[in-house]
Amino acid sequence: MSRIGRLPISLPSGVEVKLEGREVTVKGPKGTLSHTVAEPIEVKQEDGQLVVSRPNDVNKVRGLHGLTRTLINNMVVGVTDGYKKTLVIQGVGYRVVAKGKNVEFSLGYSHPIPFEAPEGITFTVERPTQLVVEGIDKQLVGEIAARIRKLRKPDPYKGKGVRYEGEQIRRKVGKAGK
Repeated sequence: MSRIGRLPISLPSGVEVKLEGREVTVKGPKGTLSHTVAEPIEVKQEDGQLVVSRPNDVNKVRGLHGLTRTLINNMVVGVTDGYKKTLVIQGVGYRVVAKGKNVEFSLGYSHPIPFEAPEGITFTVERPTQLVVEGIDKQLVGEIAARIRKLRKPDPYKGKGVRYEGEQIRRKVGKAGK
């Protein structure tokens, strides 16, 4: 049995789960998320917990078991606490400015780069060199943070660029290091 898949998902107070066929909808204080469960996997609600089960031990079904449980748990955490990723901008003249819901980056190019916030994502500019991406959908928060990081990836020689908070960049020596 999958070590992750067999763990029950506890539902905190204020979280409602609706199971309709293959559709699992989680509603909480921060919003609503839904997910369609893959075919052989079953989700049941038992005394304040969600239990994910599988009918057999076929390799594909075993993989879907743990994945489904993790996706549903991420939805429960998202509607209660939410997710956030912090991005740090490093480099002379590199900065981010809030423009209403959206942000605008100056990353050493000849023009500023506007970035629109998709539905369900909020940007918070804590400092001109620090941006927080927040939302209830873990996958969407990670994807938007990755897109922003892709605007100017960290340079291995000087360390300039957009990076995640706490990310270690492997530095290269360069020309003088012969």
